[in-house]
Amino acid sequence: MAFTLEDLPIRDDLRGQSPYGAPQKHVRVQLNVNENTHPVPAEVADDIVESIRQALATVNRYPDREFSELRRSLTDYLNGGLEGPALLTPEQLWAANGSNEVLQQLLQAFGGPGRSVLGFPPTYSMHSILASGTGTRWIPAERDAEFGISPETVAAAIAEHQPDIVFLCGPNNPTGTPLPIETIAAAYDATDGIVMVDEAYAEFMPDDAPSALTLLPGRERLVVSRTMSKAFAFAGARVGYLAAHPAVIDAIRLVRLPYHLSALTQAAAVAALRHAPAMLAMVDDIKQQRDRMITELQDMGYRTYESWSNFVLFGGVADPHAAFEALLDEDVIVRDLGIPNHLRVSAGTAEETTAFLDAMRRVAAVQPPVRVDA
Repeated sequence: MAFTLEDLPIRDDLRGQSPYGAPQKHVRVQLNVNENTHPVPAEVADDIVESIRQALATVNRYPDREFSELRRSLTDYLNGGLEGPALLTPEQLWAANGSNEVLQQLLQAFGGPGRSVLGFPPTYSMHSILASGTGTRWIPAERDAEFGISPETVAAAIAEHQPDIVFLCGPNNPTGTPLPIETIAAAYDATDGIVMVDEAYAEFMPDDAPSALTLLPGRERLVVSRTMSKAFAFAGARVGYLAAHPAVIDAIRLVRLPYHLSALTQAAAVAALRHAPAMLAMVDDIKQQRDRMITELQDMGYRTYESWSNFVLFGGVADPHAAFEALLDEDVIVRDLGIPNHLRVSAGTAEETTAFLDAMRRVAAVQPPVRVDA
């Protein structure tokens, strides 16, 4: 009999678990993992390559483990949208290899055996996986209608479960749902623990929508995570970061691996941030394609939801697996999340969006939309 994972002395709480993994298939139109499908502008890429070339001259030495220049660059970038007491300092910024590592470090510092983290599924699936990997008990709570979370709902869930950490996701993945700023404030007031707001898609929010960053002054236990993967088209570079009180940063230093952020990663990220306006110029186009998909999917008879992200969740799919496979046959991949009668699609370029919508019309002709309730 073949030797398998179950034959190893693995931790009991990891037995039977599945690793994170969206299907990786090489198709013409890849709209399944919320990437920014626009390439990095050529002039920005040239500067990034030159910055990496310069970093290679000293790559025989360990990198700056405090990544000071990157923290200053991130501070300048975030402060461009803030004012007054909300302005950040470099001491409030922390970065790692993608926001997943940032959240893992947060759980290592504040979670662990005997502690719990409260979340609101459907939400980013890595939240519960990271909790499991750090031995932190994951507590799922119910959302309101239309996948929302009101201040009353979050406060009631915290009162019932008394978690050590609260994970909120705004805009939420996989639904795109806005997270009211009042809900974040209510969560903070309802607990003595850490409140983490995952703002991976913050740049796709309406311009007048306040970020959780504006709530940081006076809230020492509030943490806001961000990523360069989405709006900055930097998914392959793996750069995520958080903003919090400096004391939270001190706690994370206790669990981070030494020199966890390579000199090449730091150089690439600093160069990209130098060109923030050029990198973010594609955001408006992505939002237009997102809104176009919402409108045209509704015209086909599908149920869509308000999205402040770079993707659209749509319901009314009679057989999501069959629809997924039919789209795949047309060289288009979306995401089947296991939510009954729903699929999720990332907003791509205009050409990719057209390819998806045309293929979806052909799917609808064979498999007409059905009624769903959120």
